[in-house]
Amino acid sequence: MADLIKAVEAKDNEKIPQLAAGDTVSVHVKIKEGERERIQEFKGLVIRLRNSGNNSSVTVRRMASNGIGVERTFLLRSPRVDKIVVERHGKVRRAQLYYMRDRTGKSARIKEKFS
Repeated sequence: MADLIKAVEAKDNEKIPQLAAGDTVSVHVKIKEGERERIQEFKGLVIRLRNSGNNSSVTVRRMASNGIGVERTFLLRSPRVDKIVVERHGKVRRAQLYYMRDRTGKSARIKEKFS
């Protein structure tokens, strides 16, 4: 049974590093516009990480114009995700950072973790 599940699962993307909640990342996503295909960058904070095999996903939150928060969830094994670049590791004590939705200004900052 386990061999059957492994046969159906998508392969890992080598361009996706080890992620954790609190990381500031840049997700490069393939966008199709008519005939053309381009890569769009979505830069923000990882507030949630789900590791469940084929359904592994990461939720990234960023502040758009006028202080409006935008969240996008990316499937890690999707062919649409070109690569993920970790820009900084955050020092957090929780697995899900849903409390960041209510924060603005200085309280919305996360300290950097130096390993």
